[in-house]
Amino acid sequence: MAEASTAIHFRILSDIARDLSGDVNFPICMDAAILVRDTLKDPLVSITKVVQVVGVEPLISSKLLRLANSVAYNPSGKAITELSSAVSRLGFEVVRTTSLAVTLDQMLKSRNLAAYDEIARQTWEHSIEVAAIARVLARRLGRINPDEAMLAGLVHDIGIFYLLYRATEYPEYRDNEPAMLELLHGWHESIGESLLHILGLPESICVAVRDHDQLQNIDIPCTVRDVLYFANLLARQQETLKREPASEQNASVRDVDRSRYADLLGEAEDDIAELRAALAV
Repeated sequence: MAEASTAIHFRILSDIARDLSGDVNFPICMDAAILVRDTLKDPLVSITKVVQVVGVEPLISSKLLRLANSVAYNPSGKAITELSSAVSRLGFEVVRTTSLAVTLDQMLKSRNLAAYDEIARQTWEHSIEVAAIARVLARRLGRINPDEAMLAGLVHDIGIFYLLYRATEYPEYRDNEPAMLELLHGWHESIGESLLHILGLPESICVAVRDHDQLQNIDIPCTVRDVLYFANLLARQQETLKREPASEQNASVRDVDRSRYADLLGEAEDDIAELRAALAV
């Protein structure tokens, strides 16, 4: 890493480390997700209270209704029109997922990310696809909660969004794509994990996000982390962020891992397409 680049990274990473140890400098659009987080902290919270909170944000409400009426959650096809029925059908984990989906989508559309719009757009499309594949894979395996796996897939690259958002505050990154990519490649996993802890997500999801882009040795997938690893391999990769494998051996191992569940994509193509459409705002 070049000395000048190191200096740039040191400044932003020091600032973010300070934020993460105190009051996190979240974008304003994360208010809804934080409100949902605080509400769901209460293990005895009622559906009525959750509906009241998510009803404040129309985008969250409309997305919940769309998901509740999808074949994945409503195979009978009987229309669900009330938010309370949607929350009851989907469960609180999906409410949390939905609030974060709205947050990430709004962050994506922020003027702050205009300079790196293509990176943000590819990351969002990849996240939605990983979320859908993770849910289908978890359902097939039968050992992992599909909705928890979907949430892990949706937020696994939250560190990229946050770093892009923060980096726009630093002139050094605005016309320096190599430095930006270096920052994202090196730090999005650890910062994403820290953010998810602060947002109060389950430990299983925080652990899954840690090192999710690294090669893993998994015999039988039995955790959210395992499902996320395979879903991330199966999904189309962000072209802008794609890196060459560390070695031919690593590339070969990834190809073998990818082939283990490659048939899933064809088998569940319609299911994945519908979930991707429902998650998109």
